[in-house]
Amino acid sequence: MNQSSHNSPRKFSGRKGIPQTWVLLGFLAVAGFFLITEHRAHLFGALPYLLLLACLLMHAFMHSQQGHGGHASVQDDERRDP
Repeated sequence: MNQSSHNSPRKFSGRKGIPQTWVLLGFLAVAGFFLITEHRAHLFGALPYLLLLACLLMHAFMHSQQGHGGHASVQDDERRDP
């Protein structure tokens, strides 16, 4: 064996980051599990407020395009029919 073969970098077939990805996903799963189990009371206590916030955000985003007057009316339907 010559010296250059020991110092040459190994070539991987595109799977270089797979072990690090699995370790990261495992860590995030365990951390998420403990966050949910330890803070369940805080999460469930905030659900009514999150539901209210979701309603307000949906209302704001759904009316941002046309405003309150942009709903289809009977007059618009009559104009489309020949």
